[in-house]
Amino acid sequence: MADDPQQPDPADPAGPSDLTEEQLQFLASLFDYARAGKTEELLELIDRGVPVDLTNDKGDTLLILAVYNDHTDLARGLMERGADIHRVNDRGQTALGCAVFRQNTEATELLLHAGADPTLGRQSAYNVVEVFGLEQMRSLLDAHALKN
Repeated sequence: MADDPQQPDPADPAGPSDLTEEQLQFLASLFDYARAGKTEELLELIDRGVPVDLTNDKGDTLLILAVYNDHTDLARGLMERGADIHRVNDRGQTALGCAVFRQNTEATELLLHAGADPTLGRQSAYNVVEVFGLEQMRSLLDAHALKN
C-alpha cells in the first residue's frame, strides 16, 4: 500500500496507477460523503459504477464510515448494493463494532440481521461492549445470538 493514499504505489501492479490526480481526489472525496451522510449523492455514484467497497488508506469502507457517523439510511443503501459487512479496517474495526460503539440500535440490528459477525476483528462488537461497558448493546447482541 502506498504511504500517501492520494498517490498510486508504482510497486503495486493492482494499484490505481492509471488514475489521474483529479480522479484520485474525487474518489477520496467520497469518504467525506459517507461521513456527512450524503445518501442520495453517494448511492447515485455507486449506481453509476463507483465500487461499493471503496476503501481508504486506513482500510475504512464507505459502510464503516456511514455507520460510525450514524447514517443508517446510507448504510442500508450501501448494503442493498452489496457492501461487504465483514470488512475489517486496519485498526481491527468492523461496521458492526462501530454501530455498537455509537450505541446505534437500528444500525446494529440492520447489520446483525444481514449476518454481521459480532466476534470479527480485534475491536469486535463484543470487545467494544467489554471495553466501554455497553450492557444494553451486549443484550442486543446476545438476543440476536439466541435467535440464531
